[in-house]
Amino acid sequence: MRGPVSERDNGFEEFREELRQVERRVAGRIDPGMRAVRIAVAVLVVLVTSVLPWVGDAVGWQVLFGGAKVGLLPVLFAAFLLGVGVIGSGLTLALRNWALAWVCAVGGCAAAVLGMLSIWTQQTGKSNKVPGPGPGFGLVIAELAAIALAVMWVKIASSRR
Repeated sequence: MRGPVSERDNGFEEFREELRQVERRVAGRIDPGMRAVRIAVAVLVVLVTSVLPWVGDAVGWQVLFGGAKVGLLPVLFAAFLLGVGVIGSGLTLALRNWALAWVCAVGGCAAAVLGMLSIWTQQTGKSNKVPGPGPGFGLVIAELAAIALAVMWVKIASSRR
């Protein structure tokens, strides 16, 4: 026997399904809050370091595009920093996607490790008697910005409950 009670149950089931869909959409989003401003500042620092010296006289954008012979690690660091630090961060802040936040967190950690290795390779030479050219202050600042981005993205990505 179907009465007014069962008709209300059917309407509530439709409403319940709509609530589940909304819950799934909201669960996949992040709210960075004030960290978004800090991330934007760190991205701006990364962009500024692209015109500062990284290795000898070579500036960051020259290292990225192969205009200077500096080795593989600084080029990888510059590519990770541009890809994950600038493009990935901007895309993630615009879309507020939780999965992209994890990509930025993991990529930021990889960029920070590559930055440390880049600094180290510029300090060591190819033999014991010939020192390397040394890291420029742009490379060091870029590494600090990469560490800051990695820490902020890990905090944002892991804050989901």
